[in-house]
Amino acid sequence: MGRFDDLAAFAAVVREGSFTRAAAKLGVTQSALSQTVRTLEKRLDLKLLNRTTRSVAPTEAGETLYRTVEPRLGDIEAELATLGEMRGKPVGTVRITATEHAVRTLVWPRLLPWLAKYPEIKLEISSDNRFADIVGERFDIGIRLGDDVAKNMIAVRVAPDMRIVVVGSPAYFARHPQPSTPQDLGEHDCIGLRLPTYGGLLPWEFRQGKRAVNVHVKGRLVFNQNQLVVEAALAGHGLAWLPQDLVDEHIEAGRLVTTLNRWTITYPGYHLYYATRRASQALMLVVEALRLEKTQ
Repeated sequence: MGRFDDLAAFAAVVREGSFTRAAAKLGVTQSALSQTVRTLEKRLDLKLLNRTTRSVAPTEAGETLYRTVEPRLGDIEAELATLGEMRGKPVGTVRITATEHAVRTLVWPRLLPWLAKYPEIKLEISSDNRFADIVGERFDIGIRLGDDVAKNMIAVRVAPDMRIVVVGSPAYFARHPQPSTPQDLGEHDCIGLRLPTYGGLLPWEFRQGKRAVNVHVKGRLVFNQNQLVVEAALAGHGLAWLPQDLVDEHIEAGRLVTTLNRWTITYPGYHLYYATRRASQALMLVVEALRLEKTQ
């Protein structure tokens, strides 16, 4: 039997679709990773990857090998973590994917004081506004709004419901009248947030009673991070549509003013979700640290 490192390296290349990204994830050089995969192809006497200057894709044999190897690698990692726990101390790496807002306001504030208790648990936190396939991308935990999760996942509420507000600076409203309805936003400079999925701009959603309205706003500025949207609004560059907890301190201090208050919408709060087959002790300790009841 050969070593399994080359199989893990091959799986990483297929998963990432790139030698460059896979090498960065594995912490090795691109040339070393490429040589590892070539050695595997030589050992199996099969071409596993089609390489071009722009992309990497598995051959038919490579796709078959990947489907066989990928789920088993996750199982092996989970079993190794379980063996480590037999020493009486929780060990292992827990990889988390969450939105930028969730990482800033929830994940990092709760895990920062928790770290000292479990020095042998490693954390990798990825801030990403897209909806990730945590199994396919080998994350242990995903955190997104709502409790609608994929089959075979366990969901745990980690935050109360989220209210979204429209805010602008006093300087902005000194130059522009406040909107009365969501349709009035067409006359305003609105600061956009671009989604990583499909590259589209996030529409602004509103609700009054049973009436729901979606507005595709326009403006001079577009960002892909909420924090930059906040800073632009504070500087008077337009209106922003943001989670209220992200701007509460600025509202209380008078640096931002809410508008369209009768049209605000509330979403189900953040839920943590994970696959049942990866429920190691280290993972469960992170789940308990993030669970909503722990902070009440």
